Amino acid sequence: MSESWKKTACILCECNCGLEVQLGGEGGGHFTRIRGDKAHPASEGYACEKPHRLDFYQNGPDRITAPLRRKEDGSFEEIDWDTAIAEVTQRLAAIRDEHGGDTIFYFGGGGQGNHFPAAYSAASRRVLGSRYRSSALAQEKTGEFWVGGRLMGEVTRADFEHCEVGIFIGKNPWQSHGIPRARVTLKAMAKDPQRTMIVIDPRETETAKMADIHLQVKPGADAWLLAALGGALVQEDLVDHAWVQEHVDGADDPIAALREIPVGEYSEISGVSEELVRETARRIGKAESVAIFEDLGIQMNRFSTLNSYLNKLLWVLTGNFAKEGAQYIPSYLVSVAGNLKKFGAGGEAKRSPVANKRIIGGLTPCNSIPSEILTDHPKRYRAMIVESSNPAHSMPDSQAMREALSALDTLVVIDIAMTETARLADYILPTPTQFEKAEATFFNFEFPENYFHVRQPLFDPPEGVLPEAEIHARICEVLGAYSDEDLAPLHAALEQGRPAFIPAFFQNVLSNPKLAPLASVILYRTLGPHLPPGMQTAAVVWGLCHQLANKYPESMARAGFDGPSFVAAEKLFDAIIENPSGVVFSIDEPDVSWSRMSTPNGKIQASIPELLQELSTLKDASPGTGSASFPFVLSAGERRSFTANTIFRSPEWRKKDAQGSLRINPDDASELGVHDGDQVRLSTKRGSVEVPVELSVMMQRGHVSLPNGLGLDVSGPEGSQVRTGVALNELTSVDDGDEFVGTPWHKHVPARIEAIA
Repeated sequence: MSESWKKTACILCECNCGLEVQLGGEGGGHFTRIRGDKAHPASEGYACEKPHRLDFYQNGPDRITAPLRRKEDGSFEEIDWDTAIAEVTQRLAAIRDEHGGDTIFYFGGGGQGNHFPAAYSAASRRVLGSRYRSSALAQEKTGEFWVGGRLMGEVTRADFEHCEVGIFIGKNPWQSHGIPRARVTLKAMAKDPQRTMIVIDPRETETAKMADIHLQVKPGADAWLLAALGGALVQEDLVDHAWVQEHVDGADDPIAALREIPVGEYSEISGVSEELVRETARRIGKAESVAIFEDLGIQMNRFSTLNSYLNKLLWVLTGNFAKEGAQYIPSYLVSVAGNLKKFGAGGEAKRSPVANKRIIGGLTPCNSIPSEILTDHPKRYRAMIVESSNPAHSMPDSQAMREALSALDTLVVIDIAMTETARLADYILPTPTQFEKAEATFFNFEFPENYFHVRQPLFDPPEGVLPEAEIHARICEVLGAYSDEDLAPLHAALEQGRPAFIPAFFQNVLSNPKLAPLASVILYRTLGPHLPPGMQTAAVVWGLCHQLANKYPESMARAGFDGPSFVAAEKLFDAIIENPSGVVFSIDEPDVSWSRMSTPNGKIQASIPELLQELSTLKDASPGTGSASFPFVLSAGERRSFTANTIFRSPEWRKKDAQGSLRINPDDASELGVHDGDQVRLSTKRGSVEVPVELSVMMQRGHVSLPNGLGLDVSGPEGSQVRTGVALNELTSVDDGDEFVGTPWHKHVPARIEAIA
């Protein structure tokens, strides 16, 4: 195998840093060397330690290389693709015809770097009449999505490269990244005496140690701390009144509520001194620019949606929007938050059919999925398509989720490996890995320069697997969604070249109510074969480029893609397909964010009555930091040096802390009579596990943590299954979640610890 470097990207977090790799090993099917790609527009050669172990994904255990069908005895048998597609389609169509397509539920469509399936599955879902879906975002980000939608009809990101004050709330970028070149950016901020880094976290994380101000909040008390910060801003008159008057509607309501906050009392409840809270509020209020990043530490915690609202009020009331170093609304090819415009215009969320839960960004709350299945309701979910996801392991309350998945009439899993969810399936349809096909991510949030990167395939897929685009196209064709006659004008146009294809596609597909919902698979079938070898699955990007050119023409022109919209779109598509390091597709000025808002009068709508009402309940509430039965608070899912998402199924990739120790404060350990490395029994109301402990001064007393990414069942000797570490969702409950959007409280799980003799 050649030792030349090939371009690709990491798939382990939303940053998707550019990589250069060398291939070799047995059959040339391994990564032998990996480094950062200096030509990548966002990461610029940066890469953390984790992508250096991507071969454990590419050559992971339990790979599936032929379609599988469950037999009556519970085992699986291999079948051919024609049989698999025919039987899957027949079963799903029968459920649609008898009970309605809205009883067919879709879960997935992504992962950190596998986003094309989301586009292609939309076509087969439309044909089947499937209306309800969800993904991992529904247990993390929907509270933030809903608040952003209510405030402005969009979600925001923040400019940490240029901010004077950077605030990380429930976020440890040193390990979880989330911003380009995270460690470089953190170091630059920490070294600059004119800048201030503020961290709000119960743990003394790597990022907290670098911070100028660490507000070490008690577990679960973030709402009281954020309310105290907002109260200090208002009560010390640090509000930018002129800016608020010009750009914000309804500010009087949150200002009045924050004026009544007992800052001293709430600071004490939060575990942070009033003096430090007020010092922090003054630093925020007097800064030229403030950037804020909230993450899972508060988004999967008590009062999670209120937390999102309170932290956004910090930048709304101080005017930190649409300017350098502050919050912005990015350009994007596809919004991962879905359509939030209706919220900015005062619209209501759609509700789930059984539990009647808010559906934000098109995503059914994960906590409600079992109750949407385990019922005799006529509109219960009866079938489920799970794609590039593993809800039996990654969603709250694995016991309840397994029961629900087992109760379905039909479960179809589309994935590369025998996951915990696949073991429950009726059919498993195997796909190439993310490095065996053209693939991309829609996590494109950068500013002022935003980029998109289609990763070119590095390896040939094994015989017997099909890309998701092909699977969904075949499902549509078996269902008779389109015919050869429908595609004939497009094939004929492509014989003349893409300039002729543009009007043919718009006239024959987008103007046809029958075919428009199937645009993605039609592009794959028609344009796909005309793309470079291995790039057929990137055909859907052509349509996205044309949408982008109509939405952001000025931004694209500044990036060099000018001219009439169809010309700019074609230029961009060619650049994306041809450039293995990614392409900057838009360049913006800070104030462009105002034009991207979706409120009726173009102003931020600061009053959210439901959340102001919940704010008023804090005076009688408790952070819930322990009880006689469960005196500890477990943070279930901590990012560490050797944890990542569960596409790393092999435990061998972890060179440190292979079992995933329970981190505990040394004083708590002393009271329990345990030492570093000792085994303890950790119990919650849903289950118990045995786990080794790691004494860590990072943790406050009463607060313990377990890492994410462990507890997978991997095939061992003679067909046995071997589990390494704790499967966190054996300990979590569907009953514990946010009342507004259903995000689970994985970062606040009441727990008990007992020493094992």
